[in-house]
Amino acid sequence: MNLKYIKENSNDVVHHLEYNAERSHLIIPEYGRHLQKLIDQATHIEDDIERNKAARYIIQVMGSLNPHLRDVPDFQHKLWDQLFIMSDFKLVADSPYPIPSREVLQLKPDVLKYPQNFPKYRFYGNNIKYMIDVANKWDDGDMKNALVKVIANHMKKSYLSWNKDTVKDDVIFEHLYELSDGKLNLLQSEEELLNTTDLLRTNKRVSNKILPVGQPKILSNKNSKTGKPNPVHKNQNRKPL
Repeated sequence: MNLKYIKENSNDVVHHLEYNAERSHLIIPEYGRHLQKLIDQATHIEDDIERNKAARYIIQVMGSLNPHLRDVPDFQHKLWDQLFIMSDFKLVADSPYPIPSREVLQLKPDVLKYPQNFPKYRFYGNNIKYMIDVANKWDDGDMKNALVKVIANHMKKSYLSWNKDTVKDDVIFEHLYELSDGKLNLLQSEEELLNTTDLLRTNKRVSNKILPVGQPKILSNKNSKTGKPNPVHKNQNRKPL
């Protein structure tokens, strides 16, 4: 008698239940437990031809689980990479794409160089300090004077974004002198920066577009105050005699 048709004892079935805590870890949980078992079975197939057939079958199943990605370029390449990753790089199959390695997958990105964490005047930002350092390297002349003036005006604008009241130009010149290590000195100069009102001025959005001359303006049937439709006059829909 075939073992497939042997009646099983219900107590034995309950006793051999599998719990997720006792199962192996899913490398890519989006594909589910059944696909992980298929990959594990294909990994232990000894025949090369049968193992390659199983790998291509698994690729078809993985593609059917994501039909919206079939038109994406290099989608098959992604599926083959995920197949080898889910097999813990133990599957030996003929892939049409380069086989990934564990070392490449575990590579860590380079550490980013963050700017200074605790600047003295945070409301200016780090870009102002970079601009000041560049201005210190320039030779004296009209170009450098113009750049220093631009930096000072930008510092005043940044200061006003933190303090909306007002700020004197002498305060900006002192901060510029301090941030440039005494190389950019405007304390004794008679240079005047932009007015506070000019720096804080914002353009108002025009609600109604300007129509060309002679073009009629389309009126809305809603009341401008209440936003509700205007009442229809009783004689408005009356047919002419």
